Amino acid sequence: MRHRLPRICVGLAATFVLAACSFGDPPEPEQGQPPLLPTPSPGQPQGDPVTMMAVMADNLEVPWGLGFLPDGTALVTERDSGALLHILDEGEVEQLAEIDVDDAGEGGLMGLAVSPEFADDDTVFIYYTTPDDNRIASLDLSDDDPEPEPIVTGIPSGATHNGGQLAFGPDGNLWAATGDAGVPEWSQDEDNLAGKILRFDTSGDPVEDNPFDDSIVYSLGHRNVQGLAWGGDEELYAVEFGGDIADEVNLIEPGSNYGWPLYEGMGGGDEYVDPIITWEPFEASCSAAAFAEETLIVACLRGQRLWTLDVSAPGEFSGDPSPLLVGEFGRLRAVAVDAEGTIWVTTSNRDGRCLTNRGCHTDEDDDRVLRFSTTHTAEGRT
Repeated sequence: MRHRLPRICVGLAATFVLAACSFGDPPEPEQGQPPLLPTPSPGQPQGDPVTMMAVMADNLEVPWGLGFLPDGTALVTERDSGALLHILDEGEVEQLAEIDVDDAGEGGLMGLAVSPEFADDDTVFIYYTTPDDNRIASLDLSDDDPEPEPIVTGIPSGATHNGGQLAFGPDGNLWAATGDAGVPEWSQDEDNLAGKILRFDTSGDPVEDNPFDDSIVYSLGHRNVQGLAWGGDEELYAVEFGGDIADEVNLIEPGSNYGWPLYEGMGGGDEYVDPIITWEPFEASCSAAAFAEETLIVACLRGQRLWTLDVSAPGEFSGDPSPLLVGEFGRLRAVAVDAEGTIWVTTSNRDGRCLTNRGCHTDEDDDRVLRFSTTHTAEGRT
């Protein structure tokens, strides 16, 4: 049954321009360490101004997944409560479903993917944690009280590193990112679904040209991927939490091994694929990713910012990365770009990780869904 929640906000909440920082030269990496991206130089002007358009929702419980319906309105999941929420055009929020989840640690209701045939089937797909596993299910929103119908089960779960991203690729298939569930060696086991990127159809069956026989595994050797986004040539980028050395953006190739836990960052040897970008965790710990035209946008939790990177060719970037919203709204988790090129982002300040000793401060209106534009974005593509 659909429940109308209290009105949250309507229309234009605020309009302002945020100054950004340009970048200085990157420090020389230490011996054996991956190269680091340049860090902001204080007092220098920033690149693209950001114009805030609206706070679309507030007082949410750890919003995690974000997607759009054909009419342009947004869906968002709440990790801890298990609620699937519908953000209406006028800024009101209604609850469409409440999933029974195990919200211990980093588990709960996470990724969300809207069926490409939603106008006909009213279906979305969700990634969530139960007491036994992480799983992926379809959800028919035409039902008065939608119940999940699992299509993939047995993804290992843990107190940390549950992955959780879910998306439809340009091939029309579902893709999911899983974490190592706190057991690093599982990432190297082809028969274990932990620490992998998965590819399957809407019934949960392997796609015929997957790299491993009769398997939904597409790539392995991941620690905790939470961001998936496709570029203009249909190449897949994955955003991954590293350990103590580097957080990564990887270009995903079928059947490839990305090294965890045997290697982290650059220089892992011929049998592993190096990341195309690394960050130090203090300015990253990034989660979701999306594309606006040829710009890759990455939302960061500990780094409390968005990074934008202009893609010149698959796996190649032109110019330096640029930061947006640095420290303005705290930890940023989900990011998506709607059909008009407007950026949507969620905060994650009520997840127990917004620590004052890391410069994060919880606002009384947290958590929030924000909607804004920059001079850099045009027609969007997630």
